[in-house]
Amino acid sequence: MRNEGLGSWSARRARKTPQRTALIHQGHTITYGELHQRTTRLAHVLRDVGIKRGDRVAYLGPNCPSFLETFFAAGTLGAIFVPLNTRLTAPEIAYQLRDCDASVLLHAPSHTALAEAAREGTEIRTTITAGGPHYEQLLTAPAAAEGTSLSLPSAGGAPCRQGEATGDISGSATGTVAEPLDEPVLLDEVCILMYTSGTMGRPKGAMLTHANLTWNAVNVLADHDLIADEVALVCAPLFHTAGLNMLTLPVLLKGGVCVLVEAFDPDSVFDLITERQVTFMFGVPAMFAQLVRHARWEHADLSSLRILTCGGSPVPRSLIAAYQQRGLTFLQGYGMTEASPGVLFLDAEHAISKAGSAGVPHFFSDVRVVRPDLTPVDVGETGEVVVSGPHVMPGYWGLPQESESAFAGRWFRTGDAARIDEDGYVTIVDRLKDMIISGGENIYPAEVEDALLAHPDIAECAVIGVPDDKWGEVGRAVVVPRPGAVIDPDEVLASLSERLAKYKIPKTVVIAESLPRTASGKLLKTQLRRLHGTT
Repeated sequence: MRNEGLGSWSARRARKTPQRTALIHQGHTITYGELHQRTTRLAHVLRDVGIKRGDRVAYLGPNCPSFLETFFAAGTLGAIFVPLNTRLTAPEIAYQLRDCDASVLLHAPSHTALAEAAREGTEIRTTITAGGPHYEQLLTAPAAAEGTSLSLPSAGGAPCRQGEATGDISGSATGTVAEPLDEPVLLDEVCILMYTSGTMGRPKGAMLTHANLTWNAVNVLADHDLIADEVALVCAPLFHTAGLNMLTLPVLLKGGVCVLVEAFDPDSVFDLITERQVTFMFGVPAMFAQLVRHARWEHADLSSLRILTCGGSPVPRSLIAAYQQRGLTFLQGYGMTEASPGVLFLDAEHAISKAGSAGVPHFFSDVRVVRPDLTPVDVGETGEVVVSGPHVMPGYWGLPQESESAFAGRWFRTGDAARIDEDGYVTIVDRLKDMIISGGENIYPAEVEDALLAHPDIAECAVIGVPDDKWGEVGRAVVVPRPGAVIDPDEVLASLSERLAKYKIPKTVVIAESLPRTASGKLLKTQLRRLHGTT
C-alpha cells in the first residue's frame, strides 16, 4: 500500500482479521471487513463531492460507527479530519469550521439542528447526515455536484444508529464491494485537527500527523499490554483525544473490539461490562467517581475488567483506593492534546507504591521537569514539564508564531508544574497556565472572562477554579459591578448560555468591590484564589 497513514488501517486490519468484530453500537456489530468496506464507500462519496488531499472534513456527533468511518475515510484520501465537540454552542463550532476552512460537515441525525446553525457563515460546501435510516443509501448514491447538500431525510433527533433502514449493518443496497482507493499518504502529513482552547480564549487546532497518532498508539500497546481479545468500553467522547487516541485507535490497531457508548451512564456501564465482558475502559475521574457512588457499585460484576485507565484531571487518592479495594488495578496517566496525548503513565506494578504520581514517560516519550532556563530541576524541586517525541505535534493550525513559542528547541512546553522523585516518577502539582479541568473538559478563564465582560453591568471579572466533589473542579466568576449597577448572579450565569458551552459556564458568581492587581495592573490570581476560592 502507498498509504502509510491511518487511512490504511481498516484495509490492513481487514486483510488480517476480516471476520473479527471491530465495533459494537446499540446492539449492532461491525466486523473489520465490513468496517473497511463502509470506510471505502464513504471515501468514494467524499471524493465525489470534491474532497482531496489536505481538505478538512469535519464531524459532529456522539460516539457512533460513522465517527470512525469518517475518520478513516478522510485518512484514505489524505484529507484532514476535524472532530467537533458536541457540547459546544453553534457559534463556537462555527468558529472552528471557519478557522480550519472545512469543506464538508458530516453530522449525526441527533445533531442536525446544531450542525445547520453552526454551518451559517462558514465555507462548508456539503453536509452529510451520517447515521440514521438513509446512511446506507448515502454510501451508494450517485456522485453529487459540488455545492449541493447530501443531507437526507431522517428521524430528526433520533440516536445515531447504523443500518436502521434494512436491519443489515454489513452492506449497501447493492451489496457490491467498493473499489479500493490507495492514495499515497505519508506519515508526516497532518491527519487530524483537534481543537484545544488557547490561553487568550481562542481555540487552537493542534495538528496531529499520521506519525503522531501511530507512535502514540505504539506507546499504548507497549505500556498497557493490550491483547487481540481486548474488549474496550468507549464511553469517553471520541472528539476528545484520550477517548480516540488512548483507547479506540490502539484497540483497533491490535484487532480488539470497541463498544461505542454515546453518553456515559453508570447503569448502562455496569450492564455493558457484564454483557460484553469488557476488559479495558478509560475515563476521567468524574466518570469513575460516579460508578463508585452508584448503588450497584458494591455488588456489580467487574471480574472481566483487566485495565482501567484514568486521566484528564488530577486523580484523588480516595478514588484510586476505592478501585483497589474491589481488586481492580486503577492506572493513571498524564497528557495533552498536543502530544496525541500520552506523556506519562503509571503502570500496574507501581500503582500502589507510587499512587498519586503520573508515572514515568511512555516508551517513545522523552520528558523533563525544568527550570525557566530549561535546566533540569533537582529531586523534589518544582519545575515545568516539557516533552519531546514522535507523538508530539508539529504545531497549531495557521498559528506559526504561537507554534514557535510553544517549543524550546525540540521540547514542547506544557505550562504544567511538577516534581520528580528519586526514581524518576513525576507528580503534577499545579498548572502554570490558568486552565481549569472540569470533568475532563478544558476550560480557559480568558474565554469565559471575555463572555462575562459583554454583560453591561460588569466592569471587571476573573474566573478561577474551585474544588467540586463531582467534577473535580468548576469555574467561579469573581465580578466587579459597574458604578451604580446591581448584579444578579443567576441572571449573569443565564446570560452566558447562548455564548458558551454549558460546561464552560461558572457554577457560582462572587461579587467583589475590586480585583487584586500588581502596581502594573497584572491580576494576582493567587491572591484571588485565596480571597474567593474557598468560600
